[in-house]
Amino acid sequence: MAQTLPLNPKPFLNGLTGKPIIVKLKWGMEYKGFLVSVDAYMNLQLANTEEYIDGACTGNLGEVLVRCNNVLYIRGIEEEEEDGEMKD
Repeated sequence: MAQTLPLNPKPFLNGLTGKPIIVKLKWGMEYKGFLVSVDAYMNLQLANTEEYIDGACTGNLGEVLVRCNNVLYIRGIEEEEEDGEMKD
């Protein structure tokens, strides 16, 4: 079994600033947008945000602020995912 190495989240998030990301919330929905900024508490500001529920786009939200304690995970989006359907 492969062993994972711990990753410091602050440099990871700073490296994603200005790039497209997907944020999955604890409640199941996902937000896809550009990471504008992250504060010291790791709250997120997203721009051009779309909301996905069960993999289907439910609408454009524009600018979104996500409180840190609602986030399940954050990941960068690969180029082929930006225009197409969301992948699991």
